[in-house]
This record gives sequence, structure tokens and C-alpha cells, in this order.
Amino acid sequence: MTGVLPSDAFPSMTAPVIALALLAAILHASWNAFLRVGADRYWALMVMSFPSTIMGVVLFFIAPFPVAGAWPIIIVSSVFQLGYSLALVAAYREGDLGQVYPIMRGSIPLLVTLGGLLFAGQHLGPVEIVGIVLLAVGVMSLVLGGRGTTRASVGFALLAGAVIATYSTLDSIGVRAAGGNALGYTAGILVVYGVMLPLAYVIARRRFDFDPRTRGFGPAFLSGTIAMVSYVVIIYAFTMGPAGPITALRETSVVFATLIGWLFLKERLTARRVIACVVVALGAILIGW
Repeated sequence: MTGVLPSDAFPSMTAPVIALALLAAILHASWNAFLRVGADRYWALMVMSFPSTIMGVVLFFIAPFPVAGAWPIIIVSSVFQLGYSLALVAAYREGDLGQVYPIMRGSIPLLVTLGGLLFAGQHLGPVEIVGIVLLAVGVMSLVLGGRGTTRASVGFALLAGAVIATYSTLDSIGVRAAGGNALGYTAGILVVYGVMLPLAYVIARRRFDFDPRTRGFGPAFLSGTIAMVSYVVIIYAFTMGPAGPITALRETSVVFATLIGWLFLKERLTARRVIACVVVALGAILIGW
């Protein structure tokens, strides 16, 4: 959806825009922290999808219905988002929030930029090259960071980042296929994904476990609401400022995730981990800006 707004339509970043971008970063790291600490992360993620599904249904009453040509992309993108969800659950099963989250988020701009360079004929400036180097160094430092992670968690974190990069690219194509109807396209994604994830849960667990009286349902639903608010906040920020810098600032969420993991999840905080997360954030900011 960032492509709907021209990045040169706004003169500069203002304090409210910066505050919104940082708020979105904190909220995004927060719902990931809830997922990391959950006992049944698959079930929690399924419940967390309910608020966004409700939002998608509401959007169908506000925005024009997506045209027929956009639906194949909506369905494929939703399948990839389901894959991302499963990879995220698997990554948090064994890895710390302070390592899994930065590896996942840091790999996204790295993969998107390298993909544009290799397959779309894009050219990189000196600042972007420095950003890529920083991202690569930061992510590799986290991958080889020792305690708090396993090969499986690192692999699933990298897989989640690759899938996000893939469906983000699909969505940029899908919005154009939808004739610029970004809200209608988003509604389609939220509803289709909101059907796929519970269906996949039922198939895997062979039970219908959606009772709101179940212990943990309320916190999971609240966490899903936080995730949805994070999305709304960043979209609102795009209406007030340039998309590139806003997206870049949002990647400071890797630092917030590390701090949240240390403060609330009692994860080990080392100088190496902090420096690596700062390097990842700087690299993402340089690429996005």
C-alpha cells in the first residue's frame, strides 16, 4: 500500500509522523512478544487473526469490491501470508524474540533490495550499498550469535523474512491489478487470510477450538487488535509523510523487540546482540530513506 502514495508528495518528516512510525514499530514488536511467550502459539496466532478479519469485512462495506483480475493475486498472497504465519510460529518455538525478530525483519529489506537489483534492473546508490552491507553484517551476527537461537529457529526466521518479501512484492502488483483500489484489495487479503488460517488450524488439530471462554483467548484477541492498530497507524503515517523514511523508521522495531525480550521475557541481553540489532536498524533505515 505504500506505493499508492508518492514519496515526494511531502516536504519532510514532522514530529507527529516520526512519533507514529515509532509507535507502529513498538506495537509490532509487542504483538510478536506476545506470540513468543505463548504456550500454544499456533492457536494464539489463529485467535490474533480475528480482529483483522473483522476489519476486512468492515472494509468491504466501505471500499469498492476488488475487480476479478485482482483475486488470483489476493489468493496467492494470502497463501504466502499463511506460510509466513506458520514459519513465524516455528521460529518462536525455539528461538528468542531478541534474535528471531531482528533476523526476520532485517532480511526483508535486504532480500527486496537484492531482488530488485538482480531481477528488476534497479541501481543502487552509495547510501543503499552501505545499508545492504550493514544489514548483511547485522543479520549474520545474529545468526551466528550463539545462545538464544538454534539452526531451526534461524532457518524459519529467514524463511519468514523471505515469504514476507515475496507477498509484499505480490501485493504491490495486486494493488495495481485492482486499479489502485488499495482498501478493497486489503479487505480481500484480510478476509481470505482470515479464512485460511483457522481452516489450516482445524485441519492440523482436527478440532474446532474457537471458544471465547478458553483461557488465553482474551489476551490473544487483544494482541491481534494491537497488531491491527500497528498496521492502521503506519498507514495513517503514510498519509502524512514520505513512505520511504516512514518504512525505514518502522524497522527500529528490531531494537524494541530486543529490549522487550530482555525486560519482559527475561532473555539474555549481550553487547553483541544490541550492537547487531542497532546495525540492522541502521541498515534498514539507510535503504528505506
